[in-house]
Amino acid sequence: MHPAINEPVRSSAFWSWLSSRLWIETPSLAATGAALVSAVLLIVAFPDFNLWPLAWIALIPLLLTIARRPLPISSFLLGWLTGSVFFYCSCYWLTFSMINYGGLNTLIAYLLLVPGALTVGIFPGFLAVFVSAAVKRFGIKGILLAPFIWPALEWVRLSLTGQLWNALGYSQAYQPSLIQTAQWGGVYAVSFLVVAVNSAFAFALLIRSKRALLIATAVLAVVLGSILLSNQTSKLPPPKRPAVRILALQPNVPMTIVKSAEEMRQLTERHLSMSEELLRPSADDGVPRLLIWPESPMNFEYERNPDFQTLVTNFAREHRTALLFNSQEPAPNDGIYNSAILVNEEGKLVGQYDKIRLLPFGEYVPLPRWLPGASLITAIVGDFTPGANYTLFRVGELQTGVFICVESAYPSITRAFTQAGADVLINISNDGYLGRTAVMRQHLGNAVFRAVENGRPVIRVTNSGITAFIDERGEVSDETQAFQEATRSWTIDRYDAGTTFYTRHGDLFVLTISVVSVLWFLIPLLQPRIKFGK
Repeated sequence: MHPAINEPVRSSAFWSWLSSRLWIETPSLAATGAALVSAVLLIVAFPDFNLWPLAWIALIPLLLTIARRPLPISSFLLGWLTGSVFFYCSCYWLTFSMINYGGLNTLIAYLLLVPGALTVGIFPGFLAVFVSAAVKRFGIKGILLAPFIWPALEWVRLSLTGQLWNALGYSQAYQPSLIQTAQWGGVYAVSFLVVAVNSAFAFALLIRSKRALLIATAVLAVVLGSILLSNQTSKLPPPKRPAVRILALQPNVPMTIVKSAEEMRQLTERHLSMSEELLRPSADDGVPRLLIWPESPMNFEYERNPDFQTLVTNFAREHRTALLFNSQEPAPNDGIYNSAILVNEEGKLVGQYDKIRLLPFGEYVPLPRWLPGASLITAIVGDFTPGANYTLFRVGELQTGVFICVESAYPSITRAFTQAGADVLINISNDGYLGRTAVMRQHLGNAVFRAVENGRPVIRVTNSGITAFIDERGEVSDETQAFQEATRSWTIDRYDAGTTFYTRHGDLFVLTISVVSVLWFLIPLLQPRIKFGK
């Protein structure tokens, strides 16, 4: 028979197979409900709900469902649903600026959030596929591979999308004793431990035997041992002496300023008067001082504004203080940098750091310029030029690394500063555009991990909150209230703290477990099949 005659038959068979496959793998209502339960537990484990213990059991419903019916398409859909709902609901605050400053209809703003949630939700979907494949290959014990796969996918998510927001480990940010493993494995190590506990419980519930209970107990013992050991190694040596007094200003500049000359004059006067009052008590203690003004919507321009240059020069000289502030500075090809500027106590410009990791759809548009509408979006959100150099600022005896706003979400930024010799890390930020939402504590949680990962204190100075001091162990103190004027003063001591494993080796931990995960799947496939004849 001619091959063309068989083509309709083959096509019909394929569609029949696909239809039956989809029917078989469509998740049941019970399975869908279990996935949604996992999503809800994850959501409430993060700020502003702050029910952090639930993260340690949140994945159990999803894992149980996958292990009982390890079908690849069904598992992917369930994991994708869990991830998408989690990211959508925990990052709802992305709609705030669209509604309040972009003038978008509320419904449209929330609809625009869907594609992003579906995109990052794919990664928990892949976790579910890998777990289902592991269960098929190794039996129920394959579920114990989940802690190796989840952090690997978080690392891949950062690599592919540029976003690591609300990685699972961040749910534990305000529990210092539980996050010290970040000093050797970053936030991925904490995610690993959290998923390990989830998988151990799920394994014990599925098998319900003495052997399964013993295995689950062994996993929990390893997790507990890792936490205890990390807490022992995170202790600091005694301080040598006070090195620098840090003075932080939270001016609460409104997001909707008109920027008229009079309004700018009044806001500048607010900065100056609050700073003078803050500086007065420490005028004669002999410790070098660093006054920090945060990132804000005022858009200071040091190089292009001679009047502003004169103002900060005279202020620094008169009050004998170094001044760190945010400024828009000229970049090549008529571009603009989002910069941190340091003027020393003599009024001289001594340092400039240009923000390296810009905020998509906030400081640049990640679209080709030739794309229709791209230029319009750029005009609305801005078009900054990324910096390239990790510039350290020296104040007294300390080297400081300054990172700006959302750069706190990128472990590589603070690690690079610490490798370059930073003794203290400073984050200047402005979360005011996102209102009184969960982003404030979620963003602070990112900074907490940067402190632990590098064994360095992080000073967080914001326009509208939350300004705070974070020590090397991730302990947060002196938090300010949101959307209120506030000042803070901290003395930074000199330590010989050395560097952490994470600072020295970066993402070695997550790379190692990624390789282990791949090998566990590939080795059985690569082994030669030996056939025995009669």
